[in-house]
Amino acid sequence: MAIDDRPPVASLHEPDRLGDSLNARTLRRLQMNSFNYFIEETNPDNGLVLDKTATDWPASIAAMGMALTVWLVGARRHFITREEALQRSLTMLRFLAASEQGEGETATGYRGFYYHFLDLHSGARAWRCELSSVDTALLIAGALAAAEYFDRPQTEEAELRRLAQQLYERVDWAWMLDGGPTLRHGWKPETGFLPYRWEGYDEALILYLLALGSPTHPIPAESYSAWSATYEWKTIYGIDHLYAGPLFIHQMSHIWCDFRGIRDAFMRERDCDYFENSRRATLVQQQYAIRNPQGFRHLNAMNWGITASDGPGNVTKKVDGIERTFYDYVARGAPYGPDDGTIAPWAVAASLPFAPEIVAPTISHMTHLQLSVPNPYGFKASFNPVFHGEHDDPVGWVSPYHFGINEGPTVLMIENYRSAMIWQLMQRCAPLRAGLKAAGFSGGWLD
Repeated sequence: MAIDDRPPVASLHEPDRLGDSLNARTLRRLQMNSFNYFIEETNPDNGLVLDKTATDWPASIAAMGMALTVWLVGARRHFITREEALQRSLTMLRFLAASEQGEGETATGYRGFYYHFLDLHSGARAWRCELSSVDTALLIAGALAAAEYFDRPQTEEAELRRLAQQLYERVDWAWMLDGGPTLRHGWKPETGFLPYRWEGYDEALILYLLALGSPTHPIPAESYSAWSATYEWKTIYGIDHLYAGPLFIHQMSHIWCDFRGIRDAFMRERDCDYFENSRRATLVQQQYAIRNPQGFRHLNAMNWGITASDGPGNVTKKVDGIERTFYDYVARGAPYGPDDGTIAPWAVAASLPFAPEIVAPTISHMTHLQLSVPNPYGFKASFNPVFHGEHDDPVGWVSPYHFGINEGPTVLMIENYRSAMIWQLMQRCAPLRAGLKAAGFSGGWLD
């Protein structure tokens, strides 16, 4: 599939390319309902955003990076005012800039990185979790997006830009290499660096780009080459693409970077780009559901979407005469699994820019399943029709929780589909442009 064969990204300000399958009102409602998560589940005193709607759950820095970007969309779509978006963003950035960096129990981060989960009220490290390299990158991406949006000379907007730059320049990306060619997943005060490195195509693309573009602690270009050398190019169902099983991997970095028409060395060799690759991965996901190798009764062209998601629990039981193993929260993937029949509707919605001709009808179908009722935040996180074993139930088990890292991509990728807003903002982001150049990207808007 050549790049030029793909349909253009639609805009609902232009004639509606979705036809009757999904109207603009439905799309706006889904976007607005998911947006509300970042209003209702944010601590107004410090800007920290709840990771998951469970009792006594902490904030997550990934959800916070998404919030900084989601509030910009809210201002554009008049869900909130520009001033409210500014004040919410300032509250968070001021807290992060002033909070403790260190190895102690009350610290929020260290060497510019932040702990994956933070106490919603104090901001202290929660659950003895790790400094997360990729989640810090998502947080910084949100800060940089806010800095591009709030571009007026007034004092508070200038303060926001200064804080975003301060947070970015404080991150010691090179330290996270730990003397090796690729970045570590994270670090803990008690045990040091985690044993895992970011290798293989994954959500770390934005991490590498921001680390390469740093004016203070950059990683060398050779680190990007070492990472991309671990990629796997596969042909699945006749579709050639850079493989990663969970759908979110093909979306996360695309929230902030418009990869249409720009290519690194790996993609130039294959006459592709990362946007087209995500389109192909989306098609693979639907084809997997159509072919349905495990014989789940609910998978089809309108019921698909496998990614890292909540699940019905770690249990094995017989359903329709077949022994099935189910999982809790796990990175499900297609076509090699794990797959227990759990579908994540948000992951379908976040693929809208890549393949609207198959995503729009699926969103419409899932809307008719009433997965959002009763629900203040759009689609439920995930559902599994086979877990309860009832043939006449098209929904079955439904996750009782909402997650910030599900609601964020829903809002932001719908907006990139509708207006390319975040993509256009970040095209002028100097650190991102520098990172792309250092990684060897060229072409399109980058030139």
